[in-house]
Amino acid sequence: MQYLIPLLFFAVMILLLCKKGKPYDSFVRGIRGAPPLLLSLFPYLAAVFLLTELCRASGLTDLMVSLVSPLCTAVGIPAETVPLLLVKPFSGSGGTALLTELLERYGADSYVARCACVCYGSSETVFYIAAVYFAGIRQIRTGKPIAIALVVSFFAAVVGCLLCRVL
Repeated sequence: MQYLIPLLFFAVMILLLCKKGKPYDSFVRGIRGAPPLLLSLFPYLAAVFLLTELCRASGLTDLMVSLVSPLCTAVGIPAETVPLLLVKPFSGSGGTALLTELLERYGADSYVARCACVCYGSSETVFYIAAVYFAGIRQIRTGKPIAIALVVSFFAAVVGCLLCRVL
């Protein structure tokens, strides 16, 4: 797998040479567009990372877990997986750390661990992806797509935990 990207790169270069193109010039033209994209992307990513850390450090994350847990348990999501559900939309690495902790604490075959794996796999880092995508297209109205993605992630967790209970 580690050779896939370099092989793909060289295959494109060889294809360009076969078509009598100028691979180096094409490569440089493509890279020329990267700095403006990175500059427009940086504030969005910085905001997501900063807000994630502020919520964790201030205790807001713990407060939200205590407020959301009753709703989640009412629809079949174990209370132990609520921190994972709240962190994953902001941070993929934070979600991975929480998933690893749940697997170590409850064992891989437990109901909680199975639900955590399903919740982790059926959700996405919504705010990170939104920051990258919307910064690239310079979209201002982001509320509806983000809300839809969060609702769909929640319903995926509900259905996934239901399936874990049944199977």
